[in-house]
Amino acid sequence: MKRNKYILLGAIVAGLGLGTTSCSDYLNVDRYFRDQQSLERIFSDKDYTLQWLSFCYSRLQGDNLDIGHSKSCPTNFSDDRVFNEEGNRFAAFKRGEYGDGYSYSDLYKNSWTWSYEGIYQASILLNELHENPDFTPEEITDVRGQARFLRAYFYWLLLRKYGPVPILPPEGADYTKSYDELAYPRNTYDEVVEFITSELEIAATELFEKRDNLNVARPTKGSALAVRAKVLVYAASPLANGNTEMSDFVNKDGKQLISQEYSEEKWAKAAAAARDMIEYAEASGLYKLYTFEKRPVSTDEAYPVTINPPHHDEYSTKDFPDGWRNIDPFESYRSIFNGELYANENPELLFTRGTNADNNDLKTDNGMADYVKHQLPSTYGGWNVHGATLKQCEAYDMADGTPFDKGNYAKYKGVFTNDENKADHPYDHLRNDVWWGYANREPRFYASIAFNGAVWHGLSIKDEGGTNERNKQVWYYRGASDGRINGTVNWCITGIGIMKYVNPYDCNKWGGSIYQKVDPALRYADILLMYAEALNNISEGMHYQIASWDGSQTYDIWRDIEQMRRGVKPVRMRAGVPDYSDADYKDPKKFFERMVHERQVEFFSENQRYYDLRRWKIAEEHEGEQIYGCNTLMNEEYRDMFYMPVRVPNLQTSFSRKQYFWPISFDELKRNKNLTQAPGWHDYD
Repeated sequence: MKRNKYILLGAIVAGLGLGTTSCSDYLNVDRYFRDQQSLERIFSDKDYTLQWLSFCYSRLQGDNLDIGHSKSCPTNFSDDRVFNEEGNRFAAFKRGEYGDGYSYSDLYKNSWTWSYEGIYQASILLNELHENPDFTPEEITDVRGQARFLRAYFYWLLLRKYGPVPILPPEGADYTKSYDELAYPRNTYDEVVEFITSELEIAATELFEKRDNLNVARPTKGSALAVRAKVLVYAASPLANGNTEMSDFVNKDGKQLISQEYSEEKWAKAAAAARDMIEYAEASGLYKLYTFEKRPVSTDEAYPVTINPPHHDEYSTKDFPDGWRNIDPFESYRSIFNGELYANENPELLFTRGTNADNNDLKTDNGMADYVKHQLPSTYGGWNVHGATLKQCEAYDMADGTPFDKGNYAKYKGVFTNDENKADHPYDHLRNDVWWGYANREPRFYASIAFNGAVWHGLSIKDEGGTNERNKQVWYYRGASDGRINGTVNWCITGIGIMKYVNPYDCNKWGGSIYQKVDPALRYADILLMYAEALNNISEGMHYQIASWDGSQTYDIWRDIEQMRRGVKPVRMRAGVPDYSDADYKDPKKFFERMVHERQVEFFSENQRYYDLRRWKIAEEHEGEQIYGCNTLMNEEYRDMFYMPVRVPNLQTSFSRKQYFWPISFDELKRNKNLTQAPGWHDYD
């Protein structure tokens, strides 16, 4: 087991060659930024220039994180995850009680301000950085590409969360004015998309193609092409494409901000953008789905022998990506997230913020390590407050790819794994006394869900008092050490824990430690599935001629089933489950349903589900449902009853139209008299 090293985004200053100068030291040179003459001085000095850029990166932290615990990233909790911190906060979040006027109005407010600070800072760099004796021409081009990417990415974060937002003039703004004085109305959704994508096309010509491990949190050409594809998929989706239910989302002059007429061509452009990324990945060899080779022998329970999926005449006999004969689907998926890989060894990683580590100078929230502590059971020094919903647990298929049958709750009553029935669950490594409903599930289930009786390994334990606690089953029964306990919030309220991002070595007590790991802000699997989704939305018989991002070729975009399969099949093969049937591919409605399910499973706990449900305009259907889990009132004596689905107590969920977009704070509305509030939220006026 190797010890990995990762760049810490909070410490990216060091990665940018800034020596011991911290971001707080950098902010102290603010006096040089107050007049235009100072800008020439700053951008003629390499250290000052890189310090300026490092501040832009710092604004990707805090409320702008994609993966994090509930205080920094509440959108990572949809109908698939819950948190049990601070009493009623999750219920309030699910009801849309955030923003001004609600109990938790002091939370989640930095993303707007921080994004515009990053945009403002990046724009100045782009306007002022020219030839410089301290940089090579290639370095200047790359630094400009980084700033351009960051500016576009901040706009993407704003667009995804708040909907249409103001575009600050990229050139010609009076930068002697403060951010508070730059008051602009919202641009339309399509205008923001056009600005982001055009900037990313330029950035793709400026950025380096590859980064070393110390610079893994800096974008590449592939990052720019990938984000461009994602933005165009969102622009084509029902929330922003012909959404007449948002006809009242307007500026103060009545300008409509969401397109009222549906355009199928937007899906063709999105498909072409995803195709750009796929073609580039295959031609460069820089990006692909990560796979782990079969492990035929093992003496370590934490790194078990590869389990072959149920035999399939086609896929069991072919190597990846045509089949799964040569790979370990479980380890292939698990290793992407749990720190087993150096970040620059992971060919699937398109963009990351690094480890999201805490930076005291910037006073940002802890990131990945802190996130894992929220999932770890109390037995291993965790806070035991993040859990999966029953809906998410049921979303994972059986080992042969067939759906989990809810009738199994009655069918499996009283059936648990034991010495006598081991041969009946050959597709897992379950120990005894695990409920049969958790047996013979697909590999992604075991890499993601910490079901009752799952084994937590804690291999980093050093202290003598904990050496016997390695490789231990953890139970969520009432009265168990990690089960329901009155008078504390440190228990999993659904009775279903989360294993994703947890490394076998992770432990927060007995001298143990949490493995460093990077956030998967954007993965190649996302591009592949979005490509198939976009093609599915092209009407039968329609063809669109769409130029590639650099104009070097023209794609004939149509509902090509083989191209759709090009996107879906590799993801399914890596997961060790069969590809969709021909009937699924031929039926657009059925294929969409399969895609909703696939993304729910593949991107669990990656801050995708929340936004997917909204862009598809099916959030009311899914997030309006009540949250169910196990019956955590049951102790082990009544273990049969523990697995009967119950609604999570004191958690009434609802969904209203206002929750499609995030509210702008009163402070921002007061500063900018030209801003309008998103529909349904209270306006300052």
